[in-house]
Amino acid sequence: MTKAELKEFLDAKVLEYNHPKFLEDDPLQIPHVFTQKEDIEISAFLTATIAWGNRKSIINNANKLMGLMGNVPYDFIMNYSEDDLEHLSSFVHRTFNGIDLAYFVSSLQHIYKNHGGLETVFSENQTKDSMQPAISKFKELFFELPHQNRTQKHVSDPNKGSAAKRINMFLRWMVRDNSTGVDFGLWKGIDSAKLSCPLDVHSGNVARKLKLLNRKQNDAKALQELDKNLRKLDATDPVKYDFALFGLGVFEKF
Repeated sequence: MTKAELKEFLDAKVLEYNHPKFLEDDPLQIPHVFTQKEDIEISAFLTATIAWGNRKSIINNANKLMGLMGNVPYDFIMNYSEDDLEHLSSFVHRTFNGIDLAYFVSSLQHIYKNHGGLETVFSENQTKDSMQPAISKFKELFFELPHQNRTQKHVSDPNKGSAAKRINMFLRWMVRDNSTGVDFGLWKGIDSAKLSCPLDVHSGNVARKLKLLNRKQNDAKALQELDKNLRKLDATDPVKYDFALFGLGVFEKF
């Protein structure tokens, strides 16, 4: 397949999957329930945090999580009591449990009260061509409060070799334009050109078959390689190809 043929093929798949029907089986449906900016970004961040494993289970548990917060995540984050944190202790999704959730709630409050909120942290720490340094800085700020070591594994760090799939996915949700009704386009201070594809087993395998990726591991170096090749196909919105790679892998078993 020539580069032109590959672009035509992938652009067609983007059109097919970057569509509201995509939300029917995707965790991104959770933040779409909300209208307030802070509710959207907090519900999206927490949903992305538990977005590994079976998608039906992710959606069910994200809905449970929103229910535990009274379906007002921003108000809950800003005004919770110790009793409210105790109420969260029963939550579990795979290895993410009530201990982790209680810390996430307290740290999110810290981020909004002392660092200007999620958008500010990511916007102020971006570089001219990447969001990966901002993700590392976010992790540093997120764990400023006393916490158990076990909770740190639930926020990835590109500086430690991670592809940071879930945070890159969260950034796609927040930054990419909402013209198709899928992503939100809420964060205007970050250019879509800087976003990276959420790299996982599905997108990685498809990318290798399409010769967009040679590296065997799905790590930070692989993400750099994939970024470089996707930006050759669309320099302004490379992460749109996440829809194509994910759709080909999950729905079409490409």
